[in-house]
Amino acid sequence: MTDRTRILLLLTPALTLLGGLFLAALGLTLLRSFRYMPALGLTDPDLAAYTAILTSPGFLQSLGLSLWIATASTLISAVLALLSALLLRQAFPGRGTIRFLFQLNLTVPHVVGAVGILYLFSQSGSFARLAFATGLISGPQDFPALTQDPFAIGIILQYVWKEVPFIGLILLAKLQTIGSEPEATARTLGASRWQAFRHVLLPLLAPGLAAACALVFAFAFGAYEIPLILGTHAPQALPVLAWHSFTDTDLATRPQAYAMAITVAGIGLAMLAVYARLALPKGNRDAR
Repeated sequence: MTDRTRILLLLTPALTLLGGLFLAALGLTLLRSFRYMPALGLTDPDLAAYTAILTSPGFLQSLGLSLWIATASTLISAVLALLSALLLRQAFPGRGTIRFLFQLNLTVPHVVGAVGILYLFSQSGSFARLAFATGLISGPQDFPALTQDPFAIGIILQYVWKEVPFIGLILLAKLQTIGSEPEATARTLGASRWQAFRHVLLPLLAPGLAAACALVFAFAFGAYEIPLILGTHAPQALPVLAWHSFTDTDLATRPQAYAMAITVAGIGLAMLAVYARLALPKGNRDAR
């Protein structure tokens, strides 16, 4: 028995339990999104809930906002994480301390970070009051709207603050595995530092970077607590819209909430499927 088989056998009970719970919840949500809810007298599945959300004027705006948040957060986090990883791989005094501080906020929950962003960057927050006290602005209302704003700047700022060290640690681990030999070889063959990075190091980092970006995108697109705290009331991020629809006292809106939840899950799974497709070795794709 190989080590890989032994590990799979040891993980089978936990994976079976977690996978069963996940698939059962997903299946039940899918059924209810088709308006199959016997408790409410709905026993004939249909697509009325999906039709209702697609024709709703706020749905497409919420979907666009969620896609913007996830895309912007992922791209900015990826660029900053890559630059940070390249810096932290260098030897310099105090690198251990800076690396510790770099990954410190990984232990901070997202909700705590969102509250911190709210208290610091809102128009009634600490920075606005400090700018007013120093005469930079005539009143807190003149401070730029960085929370509850239509461009979701506060939400993106929170995700970037939280996800840069997540992606950065993955890249640092990959850089440690790669070592400095590939770049050194390219430099001895006449490549410039930029050419060695672009044609040698970046392709080696790409699989790990793509995997981390896929996870960050799926999380930022599907999470609701950060947009709920830092987002504007209209338009709302799609997970927040689904949550409000689910908690509405009118039970007739429940199928629409389930339909929006399935939409969120479907887009997240599609993103992971695209990554898996692109990450699959070329030889394996040709064999298929």
